[in-house]
Amino acid sequence: MASPQQTAAGAAAEPIALDVHAHLVPVRHEQLAALDGVTWDAQRRVLGVDGHTVGVPALYDPDALVAWMDSHQVANAWISIPPPFYRQQLAPQAARQWIDYLNDGLQEICAGRGDRLAPLFHLPVEHPELAARIAAERITRRARGFSIAAGGGATPVYSDPRLEPLWTVLDDANAFLFIHPGACCDGRLKAFYLDNLVGNPYETSVAAAHLIFGGVCERFPNLRFCLAHGGGATPMLAGRLQHGYSTGRAGIDTSRAAPQALLARFHADCITHDNTALAFAAATFGEERILFGSDWPFPMGVLEPRQQLDSLPPGLRRRIFRDNAHALRSQYREPRPATTTPEVPR
Repeated sequence: MASPQQTAAGAAAEPIALDVHAHLVPVRHEQLAALDGVTWDAQRRVLGVDGHTVGVPALYDPDALVAWMDSHQVANAWISIPPPFYRQQLAPQAARQWIDYLNDGLQEICAGRGDRLAPLFHLPVEHPELAARIAAERITRRARGFSIAAGGGATPVYSDPRLEPLWTVLDDANAFLFIHPGACCDGRLKAFYLDNLVGNPYETSVAAAHLIFGGVCERFPNLRFCLAHGGGATPMLAGRLQHGYSTGRAGIDTSRAAPQALLARFHADCITHDNTALAFAAATFGEERILFGSDWPFPMGVLEPRQQLDSLPPGLRRRIFRDNAHALRSQYREPRPATTTPEVPR
């Protein structure tokens, strides 16, 4: 049996193949001037959005992310926009302008770092037709990775029929879809940072439940859903969802596949901050479905991965750091920077 010192040395030496949960926000000064509600504070090097300053300077610095990746031996990262920039209240025309700014900016960031970074293009599910159109446009330009918000007052539940065209487009492209919680609308969670600590896992779990009971996972088997933060509270609720199905609770269509089977369709990142919770997520979704995520550069993330995940069983850590990313890439088209030249799908 390996000693604790040998185990720690092995963990320190293990490279991390992929980070599926890293955040960046593009700063494109000329384009910003044309956007309402967004300002750049040059002195503090942060953006103001709708009257709120998002004051994490590293969030706007791709080189800082790459430097962090180098220092922690992270080979690649799929980058997405964090919740303060979802702006779900925007009307469709303004939303289109804002989302194009973000997604074009992500493309530019990754274009010069194509061997390290790839974009998860944001889709505004609060406007289902627009989200489907943006997805289709990006897919014709080689994109296969996307992100969407779970929660927020304007976001429809994922079982909403209006989202069917979006799921169809993504399924046809064999896309990877990262689901990240947005705003939680429960006013009780304003205290004690609970909108993040409790609201984020809650919104993720609601999203997963609608995908399961709404038949979305079953109808679109080529679409790879990845849940943030270890799947939120979904692992804890998995047995309850299954029991509701098994006992035919009101509104549940028992002719569809059971939750227990469909949970194995999800990926989840490793951000649980508790080894027991992470093991529970691995038992729920399958050890082969847990991917490394850092939530860089936010303090609620896994910014010291070997230290924070050091006490995991070596086999599970190896899956999270390496094996599961390789398996994902071998089975599905991975996110790539969009180009202006359409590519025939492989």
